[in-house]
Amino acid sequence: MANIKSAKKRVLIAEANRQRNVAFKSSIKTAVKKVLELAQGEDKEALNSALSKVYQLCDKAVSKGILHKNTASRKKSRLTLAVNKLAK
Repeated sequence: MANIKSAKKRVLIAEANRQRNVAFKSSIKTAVKKVLELAQGEDKEALNSALSKVYQLCDKAVSKGILHKNTASRKKSRLTLAVNKLAK
């Protein structure tokens, strides 16, 4: 571990940021699972609102620097393709 006081603080801050990022990514994964579950059902309104929520979370993650913009775009694209496939 670091000896300098400011370096010790940075270690603590980095850990807090890591935990926040992990929690945010986990919420995205949970939302994606919910969308895939709803895609197998008949409730189109709930599906659209859940899909919108995933899009919102991905865009928010990009703005906060948690996800790269291409990663978020890929997640949204693959999810849309999966939903369309399940909806048929």
